[in-house]
Amino acid sequence: MNIVDTYKDNFLDYLNSSITIKEPENLYKPIHYILQLGGKRLRPILTLLTCDLFGGNSKQALNAALAIEVFHNFTLIHDDIMDSAPMRRGHETVHKKWNVNTGILSGDAMMIVAYQCFENYEPTMYKKLLTVFNKTALEVCEGQQLDIDFENRNNVTIAEYIKMITFKTSVLVAAAMKMGAIIAKVDDAEAAKIYNFGLNLGIAFQLQDDYLDTFGNAETFGKQIGGDILENKKTFLFLKCIEIANKSDVKELLKLYSDKKGNAQKVQRVTELFINNKIDENTIKEIESYTNKAFEILNSLTLSDEKKAVLKNFGLNLMKRTV
Repeated sequence: MNIVDTYKDNFLDYLNSSITIKEPENLYKPIHYILQLGGKRLRPILTLLTCDLFGGNSKQALNAALAIEVFHNFTLIHDDIMDSAPMRRGHETVHKKWNVNTGILSGDAMMIVAYQCFENYEPTMYKKLLTVFNKTALEVCEGQQLDIDFENRNNVTIAEYIKMITFKTSVLVAAAMKMGAIIAKVDDAEAAKIYNFGLNLGIAFQLQDDYLDTFGNAETFGKQIGGDILENKKTFLFLKCIEIANKSDVKELLKLYSDKKGNAQKVQRVTELFINNKIDENTIKEIESYTNKAFEILNSLTLSDEKKAVLKNFGLNLMKRTV
C-alpha cells in the first residue's frame, strides 16, 4: 500500500465514524449518501499529507480534512441542482433520489457540519483555519457564478476561464494544503508557498478534466466522453479553438455550439475541429505549464528533497490520470 492509500484509508475511517445517519433521517440520509459515493478524496488526502510532510501529526488534521471534504460535497449537491444533473459518480444525484428541497436543505446542513469540524481546534489555530476556509468558500461561490455567467456569453477569454476554474476548483485544493501546513505550525511564508503550489496544481487538474472529457477513454474516465461538447460548455479546448482557428472553423464551431440538443455527430465533428487545430496538443502544453509552475514553487520550500519528491510524484501521478 502506498502512502496516499494509507492517508485515504485513515480519512475514510474518520469520515465513517463522524458522519452517521440520525433523526430526521431525510436530512441526514442524503448527506451520508453523497459522502459514500466515492471520489478521489484528493483534498482531504492533501491536508493530511501536507501536515505530515511539514512535521505535524496528521491525526490532528483529520477535522480540517473532513471540513474540506464535507464542504466540497455540499457544493456538488447544489451544483447538481443548478445543472439539473441526473447522475453523480455513476449514481443518482441527491435531488433526483430525493427531491430539490431535500437537496438544498441537506446541502445547507453540510455547510454547517463543515464549520463544526473546526470547533475541535484551539482558538489561535481555529481563527487561522477559519480565515482560510471562509475566503475559500466565498471564492468557490464566485467561481460558480462566473461559470453560470459564461453560459450566456460568447466573448469569454481564456484568462477569464482560468480565473473561473481557479475559484471554482483550484482554491479548494490550495486551501486543503495550506490548512495542513497551518496545523503543522509552519510560518506564514511557507504556508503561502504551499498554497500557491496547490493553486497551480489545481488549475492543471481542472484542465486535465477538460482534456479527458473530449480525449479520454470512456471506460476509465467514468463519464460520457464529449459531455462538455453536448452541454456547449466553454472549456479551455473550446476557447483555445476560437482563439487560434481560422474564420471558417470558428464559424462552424460556434454554429455547432448554438445547437441545444446535440448528438454523437456533433461530438465527432467538434472533436475533429479540435484535432485539426491541434487543441489536444495545446491543452497538454497548458497542463504541463501549470504543473511546472507548481514544481517551481515546490523547489523553493524548506522541505527535504525526499519530502519534495513525495509532492512531486503526487502531482505527476495526478497529471497521468485517466479518471
